[in-house]
Amino acid sequence: MKTIAIFISLFLAQQFQAQTNNTSTITVTVENLDSNEGAVLYGLYTEMTFMKAKPKFNAKSEIVNGTARITFEGITPGTYAISCFHDKNGNGQMDFEPTGRPIESYGVSNNKMDPSGPPQWNDAKFEVTGSPLKFNIGLIR
Repeated sequence: MKTIAIFISLFLAQQFQAQTNNTSTITVTVENLDSNEGAVLYGLYTEMTFMKAKPKFNAKSEIVNGTARITFEGITPGTYAISCFHDKNGNGQMDFEPTGRPIESYGVSNNKMDPSGPPQWNDAKFEVTGSPLKFNIGLIR
């Protein structure tokens, strides 16, 4: 019985180690913030959720000297996109004009933004393969 318990423990430890080695970190930096008010809110999305539903992972960072930075950890390989916005008033949501235009500055991974419409998945997507990634996202309004 001890032999079986040891075997199972070793097998589970090996599986955990394999999963840990196959994950990545994604560090996101936003440098063009016009004030230190509020925070920057980030979402890491899959194609199914991008601009449609709650992100797979979300994060919030303080702003120091016009710069905000976060790191998503333990991200499994796949295709993702990041969006973020400056939550200047701290209400936890992006604010819009009555016409639907965002009031708060926002951006996406790859910095491909069409000012006449919402961000597009194909412009913002990137691959996670297990290596650490770094993104600098510039916000627009």
